[in-house]
Order: sequence, then structure tokens, then C-alpha cells
Amino acid sequence: MSNPKPVALQLYSVREFLDQDFEGIVRQVADMGYVGVEPYGGMPGGLTEAASLFAELDLEICNCHIGFPDDANKDAVLAAADAFGLKRVAVAYLPPDEFASLDSIKRTCERLNGAGQFASANGLQLGYHNHWWEFQHLNGQSTLEVMLQELDEAIFLEIDTYWVQVGGVDVIEALQQAGSRAPLIHLKDGSLDKDDAMTAVGSGKMNVPAIIDETAETAEWHIVELDRCDGDMLQAVQDSYTYLTTNRLARGKI
Repeated sequence: MSNPKPVALQLYSVREFLDQDFEGIVRQVADMGYVGVEPYGGMPGGLTEAASLFAELDLEICNCHIGFPDDANKDAVLAAADAFGLKRVAVAYLPPDEFASLDSIKRTCERLNGAGQFASANGLQLGYHNHWWEFQHLNGQSTLEVMLQELDEAIFLEIDTYWVQVGGVDVIEALQQAGSRAPLIHLKDGSLDKDDAMTAVGSGKMNVPAIIDETAETAEWHIVELDRCDGDMLQAVQDSYTYLTTNRLARGKI
């Protein structure tokens, strides 16, 4: 690629290490060369302390994963956005039953649209990060097609490419459908069996170069996220960075 996009790490990947040594692990991620990080919820040690450390290490914060911004969670969402100086945040998860039928998908989109209005009123753009259960086909339509029709255009999608493929939808077709509505792209790799742990990006069955090529004009960030790993997670995070940057699929600092 002539103009690779910056690479970030979703810190959920190293959550167990962060609980033990937050500062040390974040420094290790920065030393690997990652341009940015994507925090999740509350960070160990506190939001203010985390934001200060990211700034010290010149780690850009590309987004933050949040819980659904309902009445019980709105203050936490605003606190995270404020601490990290963000203009956008993404709902990390909604349960499978919210996508079990066309009616439930439409109700879920209504809820997301309402949450998007709350976000907009507070100077934020709301996004949604998928898992595999959002990519089934119902009455000849994929869930993604329904969501693109029902969601306000202001709501962005953070496409997790691995889970799309695990869900049974061709990831390139999904990325083509989402287009510019998916500015953040999650990269992970593995066997494509939802019950298996992930592997370093570039070492599994995902066609990562094709994903990068398809999102060259629409993605702002490519974000490594490994939900779990049978081997050394920190080594897998390093190997993912090395694969993406040495093959000029993403831009790092090293």
C-alpha cells in the first residue's frame, strides 16, 4: 500500500496483563511501535491516569469501547469520552437475542438511534462494534443490510472483520456494503472457528491484504484485537504489528 493507515491496539487484548501492571504494559505496547490504542470501559488505575500515560507515550486514542449508553451508563460514557478527549465512542457489545429476528434487529437499531441522539447532543458520534451473531441471513437479507437501512447515517460501524467471516458472511462483501460508514476496522486472525482462540494477525485464515486493500479509501485506523490467545498474548500482539508494518499493510512508528 502506498498510504497505509495507522495501526492501533484494542487494549482489551492485553486486559489480564493490564490488571497486573498497567503502566508497564502500556509502555511495552508503545515500544512495539503502535501508533494508537483503543481503550475499553474503565481503565485499570483510572481514566485520568490512563489518559495521562497515553499522552506521555504519544499514543493516539482512536476510539473507546463503551457499554450501551442507557440511563445507568450515560455518565460513565461521557466521563470516558471527556478523559480521553474523544469525539466518538463505540458500543462494544449487544447480546445475540437482540439480533434474532428482523423485528428484534429493527428494535435494536431504534435503541442505537436513540443512543446516537444522546451522543450527538453531547458532541459525540456513536458507533457499534460487531461480533459474529450480527451476520446471519434472515428472509434473504443479512443483518448488516438491515442495520445499514435502519440505523441513522450518523452512527458509524466498527467492523470486526474476523467475526464477520466467522458469522458466515464474506468479509469483503460486508466491507463493500459498509463503505465509508466503517472508518474503524478491527483485525484479528485464527481458524475461523468461533470457539477457538485467535492467533497473531497474518498467521491464520483471514485474507488480511485483501481487507486492507478494500478499506484503503474508507478506513481511518486498522486496529488489532485478539480476544484470547492460546500462546503468549504479548508476543501475538507484537507479531501482529510486525506482520502489518513490514508488509506495509499498516503504518506504525517503527
